[in-house]
Amino acid sequence: MKILMIAPQPFFTPRGTPLSVLHRLNTLSKLGHEIDLVTYHIGKTIPFENVNYFRIGKIPFIKRISVGPSKRKIIVDLFVFFKSLRLLFKNKYDVIHTHEEAGFFGTWFSKWFGIPHLYDMHSSLPQQLTNFKFTKLKFLIKIFEKLENSTIENARAVITICPELFNYVNERWPDKKQQLIENVADNSMVFGEPEIDETELREKYELNSKTIILYAGTFEPYQGLDLLIESGKSVISKTKNVTFLLVGGNPDQVTHYSQQVKKNNLKDYFVFTGQVVPEMVPKFVDLADILVTPRIEGNNTPLKIYSYLRSGKPIVATNHMTHTQVLNDDVSVLTGCSAESFSEGLVKIIQDDKLKEKITTNARKLADEKYSYEVYVEKLKNVYAYMETQKNPAKEQK
Repeated sequence: MKILMIAPQPFFTPRGTPLSVLHRLNTLSKLGHEIDLVTYHIGKTIPFENVNYFRIGKIPFIKRISVGPSKRKIIVDLFVFFKSLRLLFKNKYDVIHTHEEAGFFGTWFSKWFGIPHLYDMHSSLPQQLTNFKFTKLKFLIKIFEKLENSTIENARAVITICPELFNYVNERWPDKKQQLIENVADNSMVFGEPEIDETELREKYELNSKTIILYAGTFEPYQGLDLLIESGKSVISKTKNVTFLLVGGNPDQVTHYSQQVKKNNLKDYFVFTGQVVPEMVPKFVDLADILVTPRIEGNNTPLKIYSYLRSGKPIVATNHMTHTQVLNDDVSVLTGCSAESFSEGLVKIIQDDKLKEKITTNARKLADEKYSYEVYVEKLKNVYAYMETQKNPAKEQK
């Protein structure tokens, strides 16, 4: 099938939705589909067989797009709209596959050109407006709600990436064709393994402690790094030989949290690497003793959870819905969303070797049974087999 995929993100950058798009492209291209990808002018071009990039023109005053909704995104999305429209006039497509707010475009394009629309739903966009504190204006939130509802109602099929979104769509549109596809694919499938070993990493970042506690991801406020740093005070008072290793964050964010660590007299126990290439993250996971995810807001399961389950390392996470859609007490240590509770969970796993063995064994079993890449491929094949049946030959594409 020939696919027009519209991804309104800085692609590729190592964060949430772009990582999901990365593995959609990798898998669909391997399945033999031909994809024209419309995306931002920002990001690294990752070559895939059967994938053609169509970036919008460079916008000199926009060199970075932050996570979540923003005024900059509105501007660049207009360029994405017109770039997509030009391709639709020029080429014939079997499917329009959209991500996030591009679903709004997909609804119109599908009606105008008679092409089935597949909506890849990574989050509820009206919720993002409030989660990222973009606006409190009720009329604007209502507009986004109507746009999202129209997108789901008119799409031939919807992909959701976590149980919370699946249930949301299923409850409101029970007859809608929907496929839950968790983002379980490993980045090494695209990037390979970096030529650096654990010893080099330990030397580079002076990781000499008995216990390395790893956080890897973005440094946005909803990730709970304030909670993690606050919990560190109690952990360190009870277990001196420990290092918190924080991987990710842009320079301003790293500076902010480094100052916070210094203010709490924890400088000797926290190491910041800044942003690293995606293929490096598994190396940090390999050298870590405990993996943490202290997220305090949001609905979507962090992509890293699936690789963490396979890692053989114990996971400590807040018992927020973003985690409990996948994690439970059999495969992780779940804590309250407070520094006190999180520190108790960390100390518990540091001191209890039997608990470590139990949850890591169960986690690997869960990953093998439910979150393997083979399952991912079958689910994507299933939704595209359905889209094949939705072609509308009656309407001539322009």
